[in-house]
Amino acid sequence: MESIIENILIYGFVIILCFVAVFYYLWKQRKNSRIVDEKIKIAKQEGLYEPVSLHPVVDEHKCIKTEACIAACPEKDILGIRNGKATIINASRCVGHGACFHACPTQAITLCIGTEKRGVDLPHVNQNFETNIQGIYIAGELGGMGLIKNSVEQGKQAIENIVKSKGKSHNATYDLIIVGAGPAGISAALAAKKHNLNAMILEQDTIGGTVFTFPRSKIVMTSPMDLPLYGKVKLFETRKSELLDLWKSLIAKYDISLIENAKVEAINHEDHIFKVKTLNGDEFTTQNVLLAIGRRGSPRKLNIPGENLEKVAYRLLEPEVIRDKNILVVGGGDSAIESALLLTDNNKVILSYRGDTFSRIKPGNSQNINDAIKNGSIEVKFNTNPVKIENESVTFINTKDNSEETIANDLVYIFAGGELPTEFLQKIGIQITKKFGEAILKH
Repeated sequence: MESIIENILIYGFVIILCFVAVFYYLWKQRKNSRIVDEKIKIAKQEGLYEPVSLHPVVDEHKCIKTEACIAACPEKDILGIRNGKATIINASRCVGHGACFHACPTQAITLCIGTEKRGVDLPHVNQNFETNIQGIYIAGELGGMGLIKNSVEQGKQAIENIVKSKGKSHNATYDLIIVGAGPAGISAALAAKKHNLNAMILEQDTIGGTVFTFPRSKIVMTSPMDLPLYGKVKLFETRKSELLDLWKSLIAKYDISLIENAKVEAINHEDHIFKVKTLNGDEFTTQNVLLAIGRRGSPRKLNIPGENLEKVAYRLLEPEVIRDKNILVVGGGDSAIESALLLTDNNKVILSYRGDTFSRIKPGNSQNINDAIKNGSIEVKFNTNPVKIENESVTFINTKDNSEETIANDLVYIFAGGELPTEFLQKIGIQITKKFGEAILKH
């Protein structure tokens, strides 16, 4: 009898223990879900819930709540767990690195571009990175894939496809001309050298592409990448200068043909070869073309009087040498805020933004700009637009009450984004389509 009672007590204790464990698990899951719900509510209020570029989409039927995607993401609060499944929170802060995609053990994540409501214009490319024009390929940011590792991989894969589809002998000077010396372009040039293709890079500015336009001390987030000929490069956090030094060393080591300050103006198809013309008046012939020029194309301008003055710039290259200046930075994105903060140590900086609050910026930048505002190291003029730039001043208009204000000014930096080189692509004949939630990377 005692043994029966003892067994009942033991089983009863185990059942109670299991019940407590299950209750605690469900309570914690509901609590975490409420926290994520609140974050989503805030994200919607701040305009951060809707994605603006490449972003993860979770298949709830495959997700088993390993949280590997959350741990792998170097950004903060892009993904969270709600009701036992991964879900998107601050989608517009996603930079499309794909770490969550690769980390998910159940292949529950797909990387998509655009949404059902918001389309994104992208040039048409097939699975081989070839456009609707046979012989013209696209890799990297222009095709929807940002970040260094993704661009490097696409540049390499595009060359592999060019090699496979290489046709008859030709009388062009080059087998391949690569437009753009960013990560995709440099990776493609290395792959072309590996396959003994006679290739050359034409770059409108200088080595680095989009990376070159970063402020000098900006930290570039990347991940291990496999460069043709060179091998594995393990970089997780690095300064822009270190990354550019790597590109330059690779170009020198492997004798890559490169012409800088050679913006391509036109690409014409004649007699089964392409004639590539630059603004400098040079013309080159090639069997294939790879466009790796990025999505920004040309900086978006304000189109106001005085914008053509020498003191106006659209990128910040050497903030440490600028001292004792009255500086205006225009814009409310990450580039504008990072540049403005880099200039505050030795200058008087005013940041003009047309909105009434910063949105769609990285959490670190949000914290840093708010701290700078509180300690008085920077002045932010919300709801303002510059309307006139003069040699020693800038005039704003307040969009709330239409009042004007003129301030002393020595330098103006404009970060109003970039314009997709639609006209250039259409002139070539490349089709551009609007993607509404279309998968770019899926298992």
